[in-house]
Amino acid sequence: MAFVCEICGKGPISGNTVSHSNRHSRHSWSPNIQRVRAIVDGKVKCVNVCTRCMRTGKVNRTISK
Repeated sequence: MAFVCEICGKGPISGNTVSHSNRHSRHSWSPNIQRVRAIVDGKVKCVNVCTRCMRTGKVNRTISK
């Protein structure tokens, strides 16, 4: 699964983890991406959405029965 949100475009970022002794090592962080059923253009579609977009209500989820 792609680690990119289809609503906001949030993707993986990279940087350094810094220990207490100030040693630097490379690290990457991925967003929390969930595959959900949502209403897109009036049709039900499965989309990859970050949990921030789901929490703020940027996506209209459908309830599967």
